[in-house]
Amino acid sequence: MGTVAVLALGANLGDREATLRSAAADLAEAPRITLTRTSPIVRSRPVGGPPGQDDYFNAVVEVDTELSPFGLLRACQQIEERHHRVRSERWGPRTLDIDIVVYGGLRLDEPDLTVPHLHAATRAFVLVPWALMDPDAVLEGRPVAELARRAPDLGGLGPDTVPLLPAGPPAAGGAD
Repeated sequence: MGTVAVLALGANLGDREATLRSAAADLAEAPRITLTRTSPIVRSRPVGGPPGQDDYFNAVVEVDTELSPFGLLRACQQIEERHHRVRSERWGPRTLDIDIVVYGGLRLDEPDLTVPHLHAATRAFVLVPWALMDPDAVLEGRPVAELARRAPDLGGLGPDTVPLLPAGPPAAGGAD
């Protein structure tokens, strides 16, 4: 058994639902990563960034990984690149964004990676799907569901949710 990490997935360009499903499948097939749980997909209005963006589709997944935090970050970035992620504008539209929300109980503040994620405790588009996936989840000592109820962007979430992956046992992670 490795380290349990929670990842947030978001997309607001292209076929957003299909992209999130494909990204979850990519994570499940990645070496040294086992996908253990997935949230439903929720719709949210963009937070920050340029005006006029399409709504985001967001989901949260839990993985068990033998990768280091930076190894997991590289794996996530490779999956983003496979989905044609372009980093041209901060908080701009994107085909896929995968953020490490938590990595075990690690606290890390490096230029390329901060865990827990800097804004996770205030973003309903992360907290709501996370609480739907794991009603007992805790972030920095506070219940995720409680944080979600207090998130400033809670009113920007759509009422529609759809499963990220079909019902059934989670997919096993790939081998080396």
